[in-house]
Amino acid sequence: MKITAIQLCSALEPQSNLDKIQGFIDQAKNESDIEAVFLPEVFYSMSDGTEATPYLVEKDNEHYKNIQNLAKANNVYLIGGTAATVAPDSEKVFNRTYNFGPDGSELTNYDKMHLFSVDLSRHTSKTVIDEGIVYQCGNEPKLLEIQDWKVGLGVCFDLRFPELYRHYYTQGANIMTVASAFTVPTGKAHWETLVRARAIENQAYVVAVDQWGNHNDKIKTYGHSLIVSPWGEIIADAGEGEGFILADLDLQEVEKVKNRLDISPKMRTI
Repeated sequence: MKITAIQLCSALEPQSNLDKIQGFIDQAKNESDIEAVFLPEVFYSMSDGTEATPYLVEKDNEHYKNIQNLAKANNVYLIGGTAATVAPDSEKVFNRTYNFGPDGSELTNYDKMHLFSVDLSRHTSKTVIDEGIVYQCGNEPKLLEIQDWKVGLGVCFDLRFPELYRHYYTQGANIMTVASAFTVPTGKAHWETLVRARAIENQAYVVAVDQWGNHNDKIKTYGHSLIVSPWGEIIADAGEGEGFILADLDLQEVEKVKNRLDISPKMRTI
């Protein structure tokens, strides 16, 4: 499956983000016959982290249709990227992946389970973020099936919880996502190591799409979106700046790695 991962510096206003995404899809299509587009966390609208964006996605509202149209208008799978959404009959806001098929059909979605909290007020970055103030956490892993692929869905801070991705491994996932807005200090320290570890320990491709840049006075993200092979090798690294990366994922590569090294769970006597 030929894919692209799009790295953004999302703003609060959705239209500017949509315009950039469409521009990168056009460029990616000029280079490859892409079938799937992977997006970062809060790609649709980036708030400052103290409250939810006012551009909340609800079923069939204009924001929902804007995201849906990215898939339909470009005849691609749209995978992994998140937007703030209000649950039906509730005021609770979730950080939800919105996944669509090439025909615009809604696929399996996932609400971020592990919410980020960090206090770097004594660090030079002065970053203080508590997503629990803004979002309700999800409570269920979700596996998305497209063509012959099984995609384990994850978002940003989920990356630090290997048990989530191990669950996807037991369900046969061969791609795992990490739609992210990793901050600069934690990104520099841990991003690549964690992404490669999730690929190695689960023998699956990992598509980790990060935000990049200065979004507002409070949030600065790291970038370096990665596509990593089931052997833990970096296939593509977006580095710094907005842009896109490409890869051709091969199911045979997944099977080759699994045949090379058996890490399936076994009962052992200690």
